[in-house]
Amino acid sequence: MAQLILVRHGQSDYNLKNLFTGWLDVDLTEQGIQEAKKAAQSMSDKKMRPHLAFTSALKRAQHTLKIILKDLELENIPVMKDQALNERHYGELQGKNKAETAEQFGEEQVKIWRRSFDVPPPGGESLKDTMERTLPYFDSHIKPELLRDRDVLVVAHGNSLRSIVMAVEKMTPEQILKTELATGEARIYNFDTQTEQFSLVNNPSPKM
Repeated sequence: MAQLILVRHGQSDYNLKNLFTGWLDVDLTEQGIQEAKKAAQSMSDKKMRPHLAFTSALKRAQHTLKIILKDLELENIPVMKDQALNERHYGELQGKNKAETAEQFGEEQVKIWRRSFDVPPPGGESLKDTMERTLPYFDSHIKPELLRDRDVLVVAHGNSLRSIVMAVEKMTPEQILKTELATGEARIYNFDTQTEQFSLVNNPSPKM
């Protein structure tokens, strides 16, 4: 039995300012730093010692991972970084205020862009598009480590992690759209290396 630990990065500067972030490379707020430390403490309390870690090409995820590994005294484990785990690309909405965008395009249209499964914002990605780059990376790089009975930590973003959650929990598009991953919280799975089945150990995330 191996463990898969998914952690969404701590609060970023753009989260705080209610801006669409996507691939814009912003860092953590002070609250985000504390959320990362809280995630590390939670993992320490559960005696989790991942053998290796994966993260995105964006600094808010990398910074969160760095804090967690430092607090767990695991700074020497292998860390793989890849843009396949980046947040969903929000295209022309990136850097714009969410409330102002709703005023510009209409609240209903922005809701469709944000919460539909396969309708992307202008120049950006839908959740379906995000899955189409995240899941092949998961299958080719992360799952093989689990099959070797190694505990894996993945620190990434709300939508790239939701892509993984949808796959491992066998959710429908409707179910994943109602699932929110809170910043700085761990979603933990046991992975049976014989049956290749995932079982959710905890569920800290609120429904949307």
